[in-house]
Amino acid sequence: MAAAGVSTTQLHPACRVRQEGFGLLFYDSRGPRLLFAATGNLLPQDYFETARSRDELPEGLSDSQKQTLKKFVDQLLQKGFLREQ
Repeated sequence: MAAAGVSTTQLHPACRVRQEGFGLLFYDSRGPRLLFAATGNLLPQDYFETARSRDELPEGLSDSQKQTLKKFVDQLLQKGFLREQ
């Protein structure tokens, strides 16, 4: 969980995420819109079930994987699948 005073991101209430063979499938019921994310097994589906800081990523990732996933989280924010609190 993020420290007090730090902004967090969370899946938008109108959005759902599902684990698929290629990675994650995001569905936005406001559109409807789909986003196919070829994340493989880097991010589990339940990663998005709680509010997290942008830098809070799963353990055991390389620096390259962390940078890629941080960019991905930024893209999810820009597209409205995540929201910042």
